[in-house]
Amino acid sequence: MAIASDPGMNAMDRMNRRTLLDAGFVEESVDSPVGRQTCFSIGTGQPLWLLHGAGDNAGAWSKTATPLAASGRYRILIPDLAGHGTSEPGEGRLSMEIFLAGLTAVAERAADGPAILTGNSFGAWLAMVWARENPGRVERLAAVNGGPVTGLRPDLTLMPPDRVEARRLWQALVDQSHWAVPDFVLDEVIRKGRDGAIPRMSIPEMQPYLMDGHLAEFATPVDLIWGESDQVVPLAYARQLQAGLAAARLTTIPGCGHMPQLECPERFNAALLGVLRQPPPARQPT
Repeated sequence: MAIASDPGMNAMDRMNRRTLLDAGFVEESVDSPVGRQTCFSIGTGQPLWLLHGAGDNAGAWSKTATPLAASGRYRILIPDLAGHGTSEPGEGRLSMEIFLAGLTAVAERAADGPAILTGNSFGAWLAMVWARENPGRVERLAAVNGGPVTGLRPDLTLMPPDRVEARRLWQALVDQSHWAVPDFVLDEVIRKGRDGAIPRMSIPEMQPYLMDGHLAEFATPVDLIWGESDQVVPLAYARQLQAGLAAARLTTIPGCGHMPQLECPERFNAALLGVLRQPPPARQPT
């Protein structure tokens, strides 16, 4: 059976995925209860997962994966989340249960723990939920401009209907130095919001997986890495997570927005490798 392709995948996405393959990553597919899942992998050592955000795909980590692999310390695993990239299901609603099932199938096939999970935006939320539901399999996490509590700005839409709304979203996502953007980029933002995985995500049905009021119960140490210019999930959100989690440390990146691994990869890579060289954050006194 052919693996469905996300119609929101454009030329830039394909180029980023090609970058992974050119760097030596192996692209594999794995059976799961929700259909075939795609994962890129390279290296040996402790498993280090990179989980992309909503509407994106494994190529979002193309500028980070190679420096991580070059460290020689990790087995890097970058899945297309369920319903994204070339991972199934190719149609229908996408629930948190579907995302968890897809990730678990890849984890069982690809590598044993204890793993390090790194997630951007929705990928950070998913990483924390998966760690909570798989105790003992995750040593630590890095949450990049995302997490498991309510906080998305209600005046912005991830499915902008026109260039005006797409520009408002873009300007909230990136640093002001990157506000100048050609119309074709805005058109891709509109197309992904209309035809890609985002409109299939059942956010109201995922609300039971939020951890509002329960962050202190989350035991896995978390490094929060935050682009300071993010106005979609702003720095105040990161400080809320830091205050609520049992073991958390915050590292910020000035002049960078919601997807620092793409917007300012050199500084993001330095920040991620820097926190991974340190012991996990210590548990805060109660």
